[in-house]
Amino acid sequence: MAINLEVPKKHRALVDQAHQVAMNMLRPISRKYDIAEHEYPKELDMLAAMIDGLSESGASEGAGATGVRREGGDDDKGKVKNGANLASVTSVAEMCWGDTGLLLSMPRQGLGNSAIASVANDEQLERFKGRWASMAITEPHFGSDSAAISTTAVLDGDEYVINGEKIFVTSGERSDCIVVWATLDKSLGRAAIKSFVVEKGTPGVKVERLEEKLGIRASDTAVITFTDARVPKENLLGSPEVNVEQGFAGAMATFDNTRPLVAAMAVGCARASLDLTRDLLKEAGIEVDYDRPAILQHAAAARFLQLEADWEAGRLLTLQAAWMADNRKPNSLEASMAKAKAGRVGSDVTLSCVELCASVGYSEEELLEKWARDSKILDIFEGTQQIQQLIVARRVLGLSSAELK
Repeated sequence: MAINLEVPKKHRALVDQAHQVAMNMLRPISRKYDIAEHEYPKELDMLAAMIDGLSESGASEGAGATGVRREGGDDDKGKVKNGANLASVTSVAEMCWGDTGLLLSMPRQGLGNSAIASVANDEQLERFKGRWASMAITEPHFGSDSAAISTTAVLDGDEYVINGEKIFVTSGERSDCIVVWATLDKSLGRAAIKSFVVEKGTPGVKVERLEEKLGIRASDTAVITFTDARVPKENLLGSPEVNVEQGFAGAMATFDNTRPLVAAMAVGCARASLDLTRDLLKEAGIEVDYDRPAILQHAAAARFLQLEADWEAGRLLTLQAAWMADNRKPNSLEASMAKAKAGRVGSDVTLSCVELCASVGYSEEELLEKWARDSKILDIFEGTQQIQQLIVARRVLGLSSAELK
């Protein structure tokens, strides 16, 4: 028997609004900016202004990149609050039903904004309010192993001096500032890795080039170098203290909030593929019957039901991780489970939908082939499939990163 968990009543209006935006604003320009890679989608400015207005009024319920923050005192413990994180993942999924690349191009909705919301103090939150922040973690010599960061930040008086190179920075050219991960002292290992807000235009910060990509082509992806870039020490997010006992936990806490968001992107993109595939199968005379066993249906319908069940598992894990964050429950395990499952499901579902729809799926007649290209990155960035499985294994077995590599 299928489990159908409805969107909480308080979020339904928000989700409906996000779906309308996806259908009426993002879908119509999806192919245009997939072809015109590196051209800024000007249509997003109006949408961003509308989202800013909703946020100021409180009507957005804290959704969006800046909604991923854990708040509340001890009195809130144990209370069920379907709050901002859940609002964010459900609305993000709907927007990616429209176009993932365009969502990633939305002003002030960057992954760097989520990082700031996750770990900044109240003063920093206010100071960086309204800025568009990209996030720079990956370097040329490593991919998902964030502990291998070699970009350095050296305190000099009241400023940190940052040196290094970052690759695959989403919205790296368009953003106002960059959340840069750097080490305070390489000899101290993971514990010395901190994140810094670096303003664009800072001397020594240079966008070297933009990448040509398989998918999410509407979103720019930059290589950025930092050469003696000086930033105020107040721009270090979180505590400047190096706690060797805590290790990498402080910096990695960002991912507990952002990984469910990426999982939600995969959920939304895969849902788009399933919805269109069901319609195309119906046009071909193949009905998907939810009241009959799959084994008694057309092979294509049976395969569709299998994909949809797999998709539902990814969706539920994503909702669980977000709900736990809203209720201030440790969710590192669940965030990685959601990212691993939804990322893999996104690729499997979108590619399988292309296959089920044959030549129509493979051609540019429909958006199925585009969604298959877009979904692949969602299984890679914010930690690859393999890294997520490694994290899950460590959490389940109670082993450290040194004990299980």
